Amino acid sequence: MARVVLKRGREKPILNRHPWIFSGAIKRIEGEVADGEVVVATDYRGRFLAQGYLNRRSQITVRLLTWDESEVIGGDFWRRRLERAFAGRRALVDDPSTDAYRLVNAESDLLPGLVLDRYGDYLVVQFLTLGIERWKAELVSLLAGLLKPRGIYERSDVEVRKKEGLAQVSGLLHGEEPPNLVEVTENGHRFLVDVKTGQKTGFYLDQRENRQQLMRYCRGPLVLGPRDQGKEVLNCFAYSGAFAVYAAAAGAGRITNVESSAEALELARRNMALDGFADRDDEYVEGDVFQVLREYRDQGRTFGLIILDPPKFAYSQHQVKSACRGYKDINLLAMQIIAPGGILFTFSCSGLVSPDLFQKVLFGASVDAGRDVQIIERLSQASDHPILLTFPESEYLKGFVCRVL
Repeated sequence: MARVVLKRGREKPILNRHPWIFSGAIKRIEGEVADGEVVVATDYRGRFLAQGYLNRRSQITVRLLTWDESEVIGGDFWRRRLERAFAGRRALVDDPSTDAYRLVNAESDLLPGLVLDRYGDYLVVQFLTLGIERWKAELVSLLAGLLKPRGIYERSDVEVRKKEGLAQVSGLLHGEEPPNLVEVTENGHRFLVDVKTGQKTGFYLDQRENRQQLMRYCRGPLVLGPRDQGKEVLNCFAYSGAFAVYAAAAGAGRITNVESSAEALELARRNMALDGFADRDDEYVEGDVFQVLREYRDQGRTFGLIILDPPKFAYSQHQVKSACRGYKDINLLAMQIIAPGGILFTFSCSGLVSPDLFQKVLFGASVDAGRDVQIIERLSQASDHPILLTFPESEYLKGFVCRVL
């Protein structure tokens, strides 16, 4: 097997079982090997460190699969890894109230480049790297045999594949093609999911447990002040209305959903109706959240609870500063229009923005808003999106539940 030899002193991350080897850590590549194939990684003296697959076109040149020199990367290897990932979701698999969740979370399940989500009877899969792309046929066959889905649909239509020298692709891989909207159940709530063209693989599965937490704050008055400040909820970046469904189910008052996509807002309406909330006096606002929040501030409008769940703002290190400005702006505006004693659910899904940095952003927003703000809960990604301790990059979603005084 070909070898990737590291520069002297660059082996520590691999010894600590971090799954990435960057191009700058490599001294040389020995042997004939094509990109996407498995190589052995050694230290500068030639001592074995790990095995992984190679891609010279990527800054992450080797993604590690195993630290066992005797392990053979093949059909049995992939089967064992998949079965271990599925076993880790056993509680979800056995829960009749939920049939939408993540089954494989890439590096966090020691399956770099592979993402697998279940939506009812269908599987949606992403092959994000060249190394995992080479095993696509084998993996699809294993998934079909192990899980027996009605269909397996690919959503490898993501920008990250360009860094691997891969085109964006999507389409049916096995079985029946899913309908344009697949109905799923999450914690007993029903949703229509666009698995073919929707954001991510169709639904923000990583927020499942945080949506459940939201219900606690939507029961009874939302604020500490007068009851007439009421139970009105502002749901920003509403997408297909998942937070709104949970809030309505918990008895929240009027919900204002703000989303830039008219198609997403229409799906939010349909999801509310699907769960029996068609007759509520809710509002659906198509527009830019930053602009809409400014308009509400200028109008003097207030809300008892505000949800800020924006898309990813930072895709690279040089975007972190501008991302933080964006996070500060929307949180500052939210703090200006929330009723005294109101609750703010605020999130960042930018992995490059750490929880500590995000908290500092909120601190700055609170000072500029002239509001005292208490953190009463810290939130993270759902349990089917585990965080691998040796791979801190797998912790990307962070949130705070704040009381704004």
